[in-house]
Amino acid sequence: MDVDFAQWYTDIVKKAELIDYSSVKGCVILRPYGYAIWENIQKILDGMFKETGHENVAMPIFIPESLLQKEKDHVEGFAPEVAWVTHGGDEKLAERFCVRPTSETLFCDHWAHIVQSYRDLPKLYNQWCSVVRWEKTTRPFLRSREFWWQEGHTLHETSEEAVEETLRMLDIYRKLCEEYLMIPVVCGQKTEKEKFSGAEDTYTIEAMMHDGRALQSGTSHYFGDGFAKAFNIQFSGRQNKLEYPFQTSWGMSTRIIGAIIMTHGDNNGLILPPAIAPYQVVIVPIMQKKEGVLDAANSLAAELKAAGIRVKVDDSDNSPGWKFAQWEMKGVPVRIEIGPRDIQNSKCVIARRDTGEKSDASLEGIADSVKAAFKEIENTMFENALANRTEKTYVCHDMDELKKAVSENIGFYKTMWCGDQECELKLKDELDISSRCMPFEQEHIADTCPVCGRMAKKSIIWGKAY
Repeated sequence: MDVDFAQWYTDIVKKAELIDYSSVKGCVILRPYGYAIWENIQKILDGMFKETGHENVAMPIFIPESLLQKEKDHVEGFAPEVAWVTHGGDEKLAERFCVRPTSETLFCDHWAHIVQSYRDLPKLYNQWCSVVRWEKTTRPFLRSREFWWQEGHTLHETSEEAVEETLRMLDIYRKLCEEYLMIPVVCGQKTEKEKFSGAEDTYTIEAMMHDGRALQSGTSHYFGDGFAKAFNIQFSGRQNKLEYPFQTSWGMSTRIIGAIIMTHGDNNGLILPPAIAPYQVVIVPIMQKKEGVLDAANSLAAELKAAGIRVKVDDSDNSPGWKFAQWEMKGVPVRIEIGPRDIQNSKCVIARRDTGEKSDASLEGIADSVKAAFKEIENTMFENALANRTEKTYVCHDMDELKKAVSENIGFYKTMWCGDQECELKLKDELDISSRCMPFEQEHIADTCPVCGRMAKKSIIWGKAY
């Protein structure tokens, strides 16, 4: 991975049986193991959405061109990536349909029909679906022409409520990453240049991969009342006057699986956080043809399953060494080895995927021992990822320091910024770095912008991104 990170990544997604390439260029097949990871992420996120009052809906996959054209900035932002349907069967359509790249326009069209009064608000909707964006350069999970995601869309009576919603959902993404996926993230606001098409403000969580590159891992957008005005969504307010509501949207996609791979993986393959691993434990029977070994392995599996642990007994006829390598490649957090001698001594061997450490454990209370191992694995994974980010974050006071840091290392580059887009574009052109976010936790690094020398307004993080 330290020699050719891109090839390492491609090898893992194939060898760990996460995806296969389809016959449609730029589109991948999520294999059962890859989809199981997404299902576990989906289950956690969906639970958090419902705890905050959101309801799931399903919108059409097609958007009429006239509908897409209603919000000028939005359509301009997506125009280069839109896939168009021009025929239905043998007949040419009177109006083109785009295959949804995102669904703001569909939600707005729906709300214009059903929202009449402030009593109808807020609308807190989410949908799980796939979307299509005709990317030129693709890579599994990180960028594909069709990908799976959730997109939340909400409508509010006041701007204050909408802003609060935007930040609340961003914090849910942070919580998922830091408390379940063991990925530390930087929360902040996107610049005017980098914000979502049609949004007033875009907020992001930015993660650092093992190689120092950034990955935008989830975004939340505040739209103000711009979409409402474009789609003539009005409601009767508390003073019995017609008002425009305020809107948000927010999304996280299967790209987060790419973040898990590139944050935690090693030369033996995936390392999966216990919370989202399809199998949290794999049991490998040693000398499994000996009497009682498979029975003991299956009994152990039943006990772990009863404790709510996802477990797999590998009773295939492959050698133990082959099984060890296979399940390490697939990133299973804990491996349990059990053989005739272990059974005789009422114990087993627990091996951690993250460190490779092995330890003996009593069969009595094994579920508690496994859950304790999960906690240790989670802590170690998060601390390792945080240490990598800390090591590859460079504080630059002026342009010379920034140029030196960019030329010598890939990572996060912290500077001050005047807020002028010309300076942002200059760094993109000269150093090939983009703005990642203006962190919520602001720092005073210097008085002036390193690019133009004028007074700085905010601290900002730059980087090279996937």
